Amino acid sequence: MADLSRRKMLITGGALGAMGALSIASPAQAWTWSPTGSVAGAGAGLDPRWVWDEEADPLAASLLDRGAVPEVNRLLWDWNRNDQPLPAGLPGDLVAFIDKARQLPPWADRAKLETAATFNKSRGLYLNLLNGVGGGMLSTAIPKEARAVYYSKGGADMEDRVAKTSLLGFAVGALDAYRPEGTCIVQSVKTRLVHAAVRHLLQQSPHWGGDIPISQEDMLVTWHTLPTYAMRKMLEWQVPIKPAESAAYLHVWQVTAHMLGIRDEYIPMTWDAANAQSDQILPRNMGPTPEGVELTDILLGQLAEQTSPGSVSRPLCNALARYLVGDQVADWDGIRREPVWDPLISSAWPKLVKFREGLIPLPLVPSIAWVIDEAVRQYILFFLTKGKETKIEIPTTNRPGT
Repeated sequence: MADLSRRKMLITGGALGAMGALSIASPAQAWTWSPTGSVAGAGAGLDPRWVWDEEADPLAASLLDRGAVPEVNRLLWDWNRNDQPLPAGLPGDLVAFIDKARQLPPWADRAKLETAATFNKSRGLYLNLLNGVGGGMLSTAIPKEARAVYYSKGGADMEDRVAKTSLLGFAVGALDAYRPEGTCIVQSVKTRLVHAAVRHLLQQSPHWGGDIPISQEDMLVTWHTLPTYAMRKMLEWQVPIKPAESAAYLHVWQVTAHMLGIRDEYIPMTWDAANAQSDQILPRNMGPTPEGVELTDILLGQLAEQTSPGSVSRPLCNALARYLVGDQVADWDGIRREPVWDPLISSAWPKLVKFREGLIPLPLVPSIAWVIDEAVRQYILFFLTKGKETKIEIPTTNRPGT
């Protein structure tokens, strides 16, 4: 951890002393969320902290141990579309896994998935902001996630790491997410394999101690920093959302959770169940770490450069991030307070939302809004990748030099 600066260590220490790390200061709570509230409607009720991915984990470990991953990555490079056949030459055990993992769950509802696509079309600005900036700031305030990112291979090149994460996030929000021509199934399956490889590799790192990383609970915590958090914020901003749209938005993320390897017995059936689960597991998993502060600094630096390259836009990004996640998380992440921008953002954003929502019902506005939001998404990806083609790949090492 020598590369973490003394300043960032002091920031984290100050936040820990002032706020307390919930995941450290609070005793671990028993798992009480009932599987009757899940899409499965039943289950063993096992604490998800001690459950991982029994199908992907041994496969990824085997691929790594026998040196097959580089060739697998090469063969899967051009595997992109949901309806695309797998390339020839893949190991038989991997083919068997992917053929099963790429199947949508029997409870997937095509009509709801289409409604979710329409909802994403008109609400892309909010969702990109909340899932990208807001979700990113929340993730760095989750100690296990921040450390897993920092010490895995992706932590050494955060632009590349964010670009690859964005491939999945943008795929979920795309109009063709789960259609044959979409990419969400492929990106989900690849991400599931990446998670399994990281579980295997991080346990070999001298900087990783304790439990096996990326448990079912860890994945649920991340899941709640995306759809659950986004829906709560949109309701807080009084964005008008129809019941069918709300249900559809939850559904596309329920399907995505399943595709990422989260057991159906842990996936909430309703928003009430999601909120109850989030309220139980987020507090016990959040708090400050030096790695989280370091990653936040990198992420906000990237955001400032994307927003206005070459300008002094970091204070604005700091204020926006603080507004999205609140003071406690912002302090844990070491985000500076901005005396000018903080009150301006908190005052102006609700007015912007009301102005924008006044325009949404007008003809063609949702389509125009989607074009603008999609252009922003593509710009972000182009900036992060420096215009180079980027794909989700299975790692073969941890962070170099750690």
